[in-house]
Amino acid sequence: MGHRIPEETIEAIRRGVDIVDVIGEYVQLKKQGRNYFGLCPFHGEKTPSFSVSPEKQIFHCFGCGAGGNVFTFLMDIEGLSFVEAAKRLAVKAGVDLSSYDENVGEGADGPASEAKAMMEAHALLKRFYHHLLVHTKEGQAALDALQARGWTMDTIERFEIGYAPDVPDAAAKLLESRAFSLVLMEKAGLLLKREDGRYVDRFRNRVMFPIHDHRGATVGFSGRSLGEGQPKYINSPETPIFRKGTLFYFFHEARVPIRKRQEALLVEGFADVISAVQAGVDYVVAAMGTSLTEEQARLLRRHAETVTICYDGDRAGMDAAWRAAEQLSALGCQIKVASLPDGLDPDEYIRVYGADRFVGEIAAARPLMAFKLERLRHGKNLQEEGDRLRYIEEALREISKLSSPVEKDYYVRQLAEEFSLSLSALYEQLSHHKREQPKPPEADAGRTEARPALAKKLLPAFQNAERLLLAHMMRSRDVALIVQEQVGGRFNLEEHQALAAYIYAFYEEGHEADPSAILSRLPGELRPLASELSLLPVADEVSERELADCIRHVLNRPKWLMLKEKEQEQTEAERRKDFLTAARIAKEMIEMKKMLSSS
Repeated sequence: MGHRIPEETIEAIRRGVDIVDVIGEYVQLKKQGRNYFGLCPFHGEKTPSFSVSPEKQIFHCFGCGAGGNVFTFLMDIEGLSFVEAAKRLAVKAGVDLSSYDENVGEGADGPASEAKAMMEAHALLKRFYHHLLVHTKEGQAALDALQARGWTMDTIERFEIGYAPDVPDAAAKLLESRAFSLVLMEKAGLLLKREDGRYVDRFRNRVMFPIHDHRGATVGFSGRSLGEGQPKYINSPETPIFRKGTLFYFFHEARVPIRKRQEALLVEGFADVISAVQAGVDYVVAAMGTSLTEEQARLLRRHAETVTICYDGDRAGMDAAWRAAEQLSALGCQIKVASLPDGLDPDEYIRVYGADRFVGEIAAARPLMAFKLERLRHGKNLQEEGDRLRYIEEALREISKLSSPVEKDYYVRQLAEEFSLSLSALYEQLSHHKREQPKPPEADAGRTEARPALAKKLLPAFQNAERLLLAHMMRSRDVALIVQEQVGGRFNLEEHQALAAYIYAFYEEGHEADPSAILSRLPGELRPLASELSLLPVADEVSERELADCIRHVLNRPKWLMLKEKEQEQTEAERRKDFLTAARIAKEMIEMKKMLSSS
C-alpha cells in the first residue's frame, strides 16, 4: 500500500525509541550534564559540538547547524526517505509498518525504486553464489581452496562467500527469470552488454565476496580468480548503491564491537578481515578502494578513539599505513601500528603462525611515533654520519607535530640518549621545526574550535529576545498562547516568524509541548534553528517579568528602527541648514523615546 502513515503511528514510533540509542549506533556519545555530546557525523571536527538531548529527543550540531529528531537523523545520515526511516525505527519500537510502501511519493522508476531493485538483485545473487559454493559440484573446487587456506565452514557461512560459475550468462538468466531489468542490472554493475546486444555476467569462475553497506544491504561484489588467472580480483564498479570511497568491508558487523571496545583494527584486504575474525578479532574492517579516504577516516573516528593499523608487512604496506595513520591522527584518533614480520599480510601471518600469535602482535602494536621513527631508520646506516644526522633531523620534524608535551619530551630524550646529544640543542632545533609548520586552513580551524558549551550568542537584544521566546514556546503551550496573543506574527526576523507560525499551528491542533514532535512538522530549512533553540539553556519556567521583557524587545524593535530613521532625517536637515525641520524632528524623537522608555 502506498498511503500516508497516520500521525498517531508516527508518534508511537517516535515515543518507542530513544534518540540516544539510535544516534549512539553512529556517533560515540559521552554524557555531559543533561545532554550527550560527540563528534558531528555531518562535518569534520576534532572537538565535539554535536549535542543530543534525551529529554527533548532531538539533536543539534553547534558547529554546522544540523539538527532534528530521530527521523531526520536517520534520513540525513543514511539518505533515507521518511517512510524508510520510519520503517527502520518501527522495528526498534515494535510497531508494524509492513503495509506501507517505502517508495510512497516516488515514481515507480525513481532513484529510490531503482536502488531498491539493485539491492534486491545483489541479495539474490549473493544467495545464488553461496549456494553454488556450498551445495554443488560446480563450486567444490572453490570450496576446497577456501578450506585449504584454513577457513572453516562457519566462517564461510558467516561471510556468505560464494562462487560464480564459469558460464557466460548464469546470473543474467537468473535475474531475467525474476523479472529484473537487464538494462538496470548493467547499471548495477552485475552484467556487461556485448556488441551483439546480449547481456553476460561480469563475474565468472571466481570466489565471490559480497560487500555490504553500513546498514547490512548487499551493494557489490569482489570476485577472486581461482588459481593464477588475471586479474586476481574483479570488483563491482561505482554504481548508485556502491561508492567504495565511503565503505568499509565488514563494518556492518564490526561497528558494535568497535564501539564497545572504542578501538578498531584496520587492515587492507577481505582475506585479512576474514582471517582476523576467525582468529577472534571481531572489531576489524578493511577500507574499500586503494587508500583510505577522508570520508572513511571520519567514519572510523566517529566510532573509535583508538585505531590499530595492521597493513601488509612489505614496504608498500608500511607506506600506506603511514598515510592512513596521518589521516586518522589529524582527526584526533589515537594510533597504534602493528608491523608484521617477513613482509606478510595478516591473512598470511595467521596461516603461518596461527591465531594466538596474531592476537599477540595486535596487542603489542606500537604507538604511531615509535612506528614513524622505525620507518625513518629504514634504509639508513646510522653508523654513517650523514645518515645519522638526516635521521635525527627527520625524527625531530615528526616529533614537532606531536600535541602532547609529555610525548615530545619522551622522544626528544630518547634521541638525546641514543646519540649522546644535548637536550638544549635538540629542543632548539625542535622549536625551529614547529615554526616551520603551516597553520591549518581557516575553515578547518573554525571547525576545531567548536565547543559543546551552549554559549549565549552575541546578538542584538531584540534577536536574543525572539530566540528566548521561541525556545520557551517550544517547551510550553501556555507561553506560546501568551506570545500568540501579544506578538502574533510580529517577529522581526522572517525565519522567526515562520517558526512561530508552525508552533502556533502545532498547539492549535491540540498537542502538548514536545520539541521533537514540533521538529517533525518543520521544513528542512527551519530544523537547524529549531533544534538549536530547543537546546538553549533556559529555565524550565519563565517568569512573567522575563516574558514581558522579551515581548517588549520584540514589539519595540520597529520603533527603534523608526527612531534611527528620524536621527538620519535630523542630520540631513541640519546639513541642509533647515533648522526648523531639524527642531521639529528632534521634538518627535523626544516623544518617541519617552514612549519607548515607558513601554
